[in-house]
Parts: sequence; structure tokens; C-alpha cells
Amino acid sequence: MVIKKIKSSISGVFGYVPDYVLTNKELEKLVNTTDEWIVTRTGIKERRILKGNLQGTSVIGIKCVNGLLEKTNTDAKEIDLIICATVTPDMAFPSTANLISNEVGATNSYSFDISAACSGFLYALTTASQFIEAGTHKKVIVVGADKMSSIVNYEDRKNCVLFGDGGGAVLLEPSIDDTGIQDYILKSDGSGGSMLCLKAGGSKKPASIETINNKEHFIYQEGSSVFKFAVTKMADVSEEIMLNNNLNSDKIAYLIPHQANKRIIDATANRMGIGPEKVLLNIEKYGNTTAGTIPLCFWDFEKLFKKGDNLILAAFGGGFTWGSIYLKWSYNS
Repeated sequence: MVIKKIKSSISGVFGYVPDYVLTNKELEKLVNTTDEWIVTRTGIKERRILKGNLQGTSVIGIKCVNGLLEKTNTDAKEIDLIICATVTPDMAFPSTANLISNEVGATNSYSFDISAACSGFLYALTTASQFIEAGTHKKVIVVGADKMSSIVNYEDRKNCVLFGDGGGAVLLEPSIDDTGIQDYILKSDGSGGSMLCLKAGGSKKPASIETINNKEHFIYQEGSSVFKFAVTKMADVSEEIMLNNNLNSDKIAYLIPHQANKRIIDATANRMGIGPEKVLLNIEKYGNTTAGTIPLCFWDFEKLFKKGDNLILAAFGGGFTWGSIYLKWSYNS
């Protein structure tokens, strides 16, 4: 007797972005840049910013999970586990996932955070799928959310144009057919950690007057080096997952890439042999929301997906971390 392996499928998606829109024109007033320079190099026209006192990433996550529960008609008490991918937690501890679970009433769920920068959602989605596939969990929520404005230096013209705030959440359940997550590849290379990081605020270099004065609690990035790694690694892993699953461009409905830079996305699509009509982009509206970009794409483009569509997810982030997921979409919107 052949025992069929349980697959984990996405049964619902929801996203949230703050109301405040930070346009390129407004950034022109803050730093020496232009709308043309930003759009030409990144594809970004605007980004959302979470304003207000004591408004952390959990605010985004709570909005996403509450919306997801309502949309899928799911009782919060049915949720077994909540995983939040973020690099901007409300606090070092407790985890942002703990705060989200409490606020949404998921009293039967345990929860934890995953930190893998812009690849965080892929890492979290893959981790969550293991609990479903093991047969021990029936309903798992994965949140990808970041308040990047909390670690952006708005005097740094190269970095401040890139990032925004926002996120999304998905509900994972056992697949009732052959749809769901089919394969994944996740990779990392810690030797690149110093090229994209927060220099201070951790146990190695705790906050001090010196670190604050040196502005070491903001994103540090060696832009050209990171760009070269990202172009190569994100394209490599996307091509690899296609080869591993005998997929060609005709068999792929959509590429859903991490929304960091349009030039990186274009390079990945070119390597995969995919035309622009199959590449989902919303970077012009939200910028780089780190762990939030891919679930925001799910939310924005959900109505395009048909049951059985082959989707490729791909990301590259600080760490360095990168990866790709191949999934078959599980429902018609």
C-alpha cells in the first residue's frame, strides 16, 4: 500500500499596509534625490509608513491575522501555531508572534518568530509546512511583516528610498488534493552578514551613546556587493527549483519574487525564461517591506490565481539568506 504524503496548502491570504503614503516627491525634500533617480534604479514610486507612538510590527501582524480569520471564517481558537517572519520585532522578547496571538485571541496556539531578513517569509512558510506535513497540526498561520521605517535613516539617500512598512498572512492547512507546497530550496551564507546588517543593538554591540551617535541602529548596506549577490543567488535558486521539478517557463503561471529591486527581479525572470506578463510586481506601491513583500503579492494578486497554477516564490536577503518555493495554488478566488 502506498501512503500518500500530506502536503500543506494555502487556503487563504490577507494583507495590510498603513495609510500614510511616502512618495518619491516627499523624499526629494528630505534627501538629495529625485523621483527619476529612484524609479530608474529601483522601480519604486511610493511606500507606506506606520505612524504613531508605540506602533510596532505587531500592529501590522494583528491587522493581517484578524483579516485572514474573518475572510476564511476561521475561529482564532482553531489555530494551532502562528509563526511571524520579521526583522523589526516590537521588542527583543517576547516574540512579535506572541503579541499577535494574544491580541487575536488564538488561545490554543503557540507562536514564535523567524528572523531571516527578506527571505524570512520563505523560511517561515517552509517551517510551518513541516508541522502540517507531519500530521500534527491542522491550521497554521504564517505572518510576514516589517516596520522598516523604524530602522531606516532618512538622511541616508541610498537606503531610505528602498523600504516601506507592511505585511501579509496566509493560512496553511492539509491539502485535500495534490495542490500545495511541492518543493523548496533554502540557503544561507553567513560570510555576507556584514554587508547588510544592523551594526549595533544586539548582544555583540549593545546600545550605547556611542552607537547612537554613530547611527549604528539603522540599516547598513554595501549596495553594489549586495546587488551582485542578490542577482546571482536569486536567479540561481529559481532556476534550480525549476530543473528539480522538470518545469519550464510554459508550465509556470507566475513568478512571485521578493520586491527589493526591479533590476534584480528582471534578472531572475530572464534566467527562468519568463516574460514580464508572468512576473508579479507591486514594488512601485510599497517598496521593500522585507518579510512582507511576498505575502503582500499574494494579497494584491490573489484574484489572478487559479487552482492548480504553478507558482514560484523567490527571495534574497541579509544574512545572506535566499531561497525558492514551488507551490501549486489550492483554490479559485
